[in-house]
Amino acid sequence: MRAFAILVLLAGPAAAAGCDAFFADGRRPDLVNPKLARATTPLCYDAFALLYSGLSRTPLYAAERLTRASIAAARTVDRVDAFHDEDAVPAADRSRLEDYVHSGFDRGHMAPAGDMPTGAAQAQSFTLANMVPQDRAVNRGLWSGIEESVRRLATARQTLFVVTGPIYDGASAQAINGRILVPTQLFKAVYDPARGEAGAYLVPNRDGADWRGVSLAELRGLAGLDVFPGLPDAIKTRAMRLPEPRIYARGDEAGGSPRGRHRDMDSFDAWAKDQLYRLARRLWRDLMRAIF
Repeated sequence: MRAFAILVLLAGPAAAAGCDAFFADGRRPDLVNPKLARATTPLCYDAFALLYSGLSRTPLYAAERLTRASIAAARTVDRVDAFHDEDAVPAADRSRLEDYVHSGFDRGHMAPAGDMPTGAAQAQSFTLANMVPQDRAVNRGLWSGIEESVRRLATARQTLFVVTGPIYDGASAQAINGRILVPTQLFKAVYDPARGEAGAYLVPNRDGADWRGVSLAELRGLAGLDVFPGLPDAIKTRAMRLPEPRIYARGDEAGGSPRGRHRDMDSFDAWAKDQLYRLARRLWRDLMRAIF
């Protein structure tokens, strides 16, 4: 399960071209914070591309192009957990399976397994190069809801470009096993090329926190990344209205079969309370928008 990744050599046009489809206008995210550029390894897979950092031992971002057809295909793929070290990353920079043992954190996908349209692509998504230490409650609750909401948005909109990654606050970031930095926040940025609108979900990496929608311009300042560098400023400075995250119940008809989802879902009571809370938050936000 290890030799799935192909190291993308920036000087090799054939290899680079294989990843171009995952980036809006074929342009990779720009690292506007030069500190992020040290010890990085670009990697290309069947259904996503990422930039891995040997400093944080996590991806700095994972990029995908989601379509109605790819999401439909992904819903037919059974989830098989196959976490593995990434041999394409230099050994000294590599995160390891044992780093996460007894860490208290989930191995959180940046390019979700549920987005992968084939079994081979899904297996590739379980590389540790695609993982960050993620709060378990966030990973299995709010974040799972965001991933599913983006899949449904891609189905409705036909095509979306998505860039997902961690944010590290130097004043409060911690590390597991003294090796892997724990993100303080996570983001998932979305661009709809047909409508010319974009925005990003921003989620603190801790239990009980809520999400907020931000513009790409605000995300740039927080993450040190220009996730869609080819877009005009008019799109970057205006945050699109993102769908409210929702954790869909097992067997929900609109979501297809439960295959490919996390197996340990919250109880129905916890889920119902969470939905009521989020509905109240959404109504409050709508009211504030209407007033201001």
